[in-house]
Amino acid sequence: MQLTVQGKQMDVGDALRAHVTEKLEDLNSKYFNHATFATVTFSKEGHGHGQFKAHIHIRIGKDILVLADELAADAYAAFDAAAAKVGKQMRRYKTRLRDHHERMTASPENEIIKARDYTLAATPESAEEETPEDPMLQGDDPVIVAEITTDIQTMSVSDAVMRMDLSGQTAMLFRNAKHRGLNMIYRRPDGNIGWIDLQEVDEKSAGGVAKSA
Repeated sequence: MQLTVQGKQMDVGDALRAHVTEKLEDLNSKYFNHATFATVTFSKEGHGHGQFKAHIHIRIGKDILVLADELAADAYAAFDAAAAKVGKQMRRYKTRLRDHHERMTASPENEIIKARDYTLAATPESAEEETPEDPMLQGDDPVIVAEITTDIQTMSVSDAVMRMDLSGQTAMLFRNAKHRGLNMIYRRPDGNIGWIDLQEVDEKSAGGVAKSA
């Protein structure tokens, strides 16, 4: 596993770097042993920099991300809390992660759709109402502040739920492996996971079908 430990406007000492390396290598060997690289970033947060933030970014195999963030009064505690969160996530999906690796090894080709991923400017909270002169709008559309190419992968619904949980995302668009139609899962306010299947919209000629996964 290739590991990078870095700090944002702060120095990361050898002792902290060694602590991070030992714990992440232990997690990797314990739960999966196929992490290709990991990045741990430390930063100071809060008014007067009263807290430290640890951000862990791990890529497992070719295409699965595990992300975790934690805040604490010191860098060691922040990292340990984030590492504990990573360990909990990987423990939950340990068997499925190993199965996924075996499937990818046996059949590495995965059907992918290329798409554009836009970041839109947030409307300022101070704006009481929208006006034609609002700088955050371009006609009827919000301002695009970033644009990248992203991959929409083909997978099962259960794999999509696993990936969303591991990455900490609140929604995921993917291509359903059963029928190749576009699907979306998302985290509902009640804690359950919503699942939108466009294939059923086509079959039933409905306005939209949403499920709870």
